[in-house]
Amino acid sequence: MSATNVKSSQDKLDPIVLRAAIILVVGALAPLFDSTMVNVAIKTIAADMKATISTVQWITTGYVLAMGLTVPISGWATKRFGCKRSYMFSLAVFLVGSVLAMLSWNIQSLIGFAVIQGVGAGLLMPVLTTELVQLSGGHGLGRIMSIVSIPALLGPILGPVLGGIIVNGLGWRAIFLVNIPICIVAIPLAVWGIPADKLLEKKASLDIIGMLLLSPAFALLIYGIAQIAKNGGLSSSAVYVPLIIGVVLMALYVIYALNTKREPVLNLRLFKSVNFSASNILLILTGIITNGALLILPLYYQNVRGTSVLYTGLWLLPQGIGMLLTRSWAAKVADRDGSRNIVLVSLAAIAVGTVPFAFAGADTNLILLAAALLVRGAGLGGLLISIMTSAYIGLQREQVPHASIATRIFQTIGGAFGSAILATVAQQQMTGHADSDLHAISHAFNISFWWAIGFTVVAAIPTLLLTMRKKPEPEDATAKDIADE
Repeated sequence: MSATNVKSSQDKLDPIVLRAAIILVVGALAPLFDSTMVNVAIKTIAADMKATISTVQWITTGYVLAMGLTVPISGWATKRFGCKRSYMFSLAVFLVGSVLAMLSWNIQSLIGFAVIQGVGAGLLMPVLTTELVQLSGGHGLGRIMSIVSIPALLGPILGPVLGGIIVNGLGWRAIFLVNIPICIVAIPLAVWGIPADKLLEKKASLDIIGMLLLSPAFALLIYGIAQIAKNGGLSSSAVYVPLIIGVVLMALYVIYALNTKREPVLNLRLFKSVNFSASNILLILTGIITNGALLILPLYYQNVRGTSVLYTGLWLLPQGIGMLLTRSWAAKVADRDGSRNIVLVSLAAIAVGTVPFAFAGADTNLILLAAALLVRGAGLGGLLISIMTSAYIGLQREQVPHASIATRIFQTIGGAFGSAILATVAQQQMTGHADSDLHAISHAFNISFWWAIGFTVVAAIPTLLLTMRKKPEPEDATAKDIADE
């Protein structure tokens, strides 16, 4: 094990690893805040560009599709060019897309520039995770994931609030303006503070066939899932056609990846590990539990309680505070004892914090709901950190980029599915009721929250398959596989 890169898991993180983690997270703030703020500005953009809401929503759709196409390439990029160069390239692409989006002249150009942003974002997050896991040598993964998760935790909570303030005060173009200083600061910081890559003498070759199967499969699955809520279910061709094509391409990729003699773009043999498979199943369920509720909660406050976008964001702040309160604790326990118990406790807190919303009406005490969100947030704060920690336990260095691709794919699919299914449930419950019927609307949201609780309970099953105690110890050979090259 390299003493310059990694200290014992009982000590503090190596200063080099900590510095790199902070720098990488600074850059990740741009795409994660951007994606949540754009949703707030949809109506404003539609009015200014004289476009329909359905057309403007292609800003988000194009962004997500581009991200889906790019994620599988990240593993090859880190091996061919190194994590540092790939990270700076992804930030540069996102910066260019943001500048162009701010200067866009019509809705078509704005959608095209959002696609450029999606390319940068698709590379950034897997590269970020790969760099930190490899740099740390697999030690202190819980604490590393607690740092990496900061943008993912803050983005959905603070993004709508900041987006509302920015759009109301400066206009929708300022949303993209915010990204520019973040990227301009993050790129020089990366040059200075992230260690140089140790590239292999033999250059990694891109698995073209695998990429042509996996990238469109992922993108089509995300697109099809995103259309579920818009079309009210699975019966529309806009939903089932991309889903069927995506599933077929995914199946073809599985056959190809298991039989090819070259290194595939995503090594499926990682899933032979029960712990790794359980972690990725949990990432899907976590995406549903997190993103689904993050869509439904603001709608409850706005449609049932009549709050503005700004006040809705403020009422949701307790959930963000709860997330921040448990991060450090969850990271330390996951490093010391493994993730299973932390995930179970987190799921219990999420369920308890969601139950009040399953009974909430138009006059439920807002302070009670804020307290429930604090508890729910405390559960969410420990959940993603502990699952991501579990996913990387025991992996060899060359397996880490593949794991980063897999975890990102499963997180994204779960998040898209969660938003789609809970929104569809709410819409179907509201069908036939007037917008002024607050009792019917609140009941529709109650049913959606019960679905969220159901998925939370189901998540306990794969949790039982997680490794109980973090292995190996610092002296073990597997740790060396990640640390030494």
